[in-house]
Amino acid sequence: VQLQAYGGGLVQTGGSLRLACAASGADFSGREMAWYRRSSGNQRELVASISGTGTTAYAASVKGRFYIYRDNAKSTVFLQMDDLKPEDTAAHYCNAVSGVWINGVPYWGRGTLVTVSS
Repeated sequence: VQLQAYGGGLVQTGGSLRLACAASGADFSGREMAWYRRSSGNQRELVASISGTGTTAYAASVKGRFYIYRDNAKSTVFLQMDDLKPEDTAAHYCNAVSGVWINGVPYWGRGTLVTVSS
């Protein structure tokens, strides 16, 4: 199983980025997927989630600015981030909401770093 996030980068306040997460090695099409982020010194937090049928939910801090969607045919989950703020600076990861375990160990794939300059 692999979950690889990409698309991060350096952007100015008010800018936009689109993150993508490619899933492989298992069928995630029916699973609720989510984007998480962890900034320096903080715990990982859930940013946005999307069910297998497309129902979405967002953290209050990003509602109205971020949009999560998925392309099951390409096994990819996207996060469109608009009106970015310095507090959005964090490493971003995707995962199944119910988690992924490999040999009994929680799996987190490669994240992608988003840096928003003021």
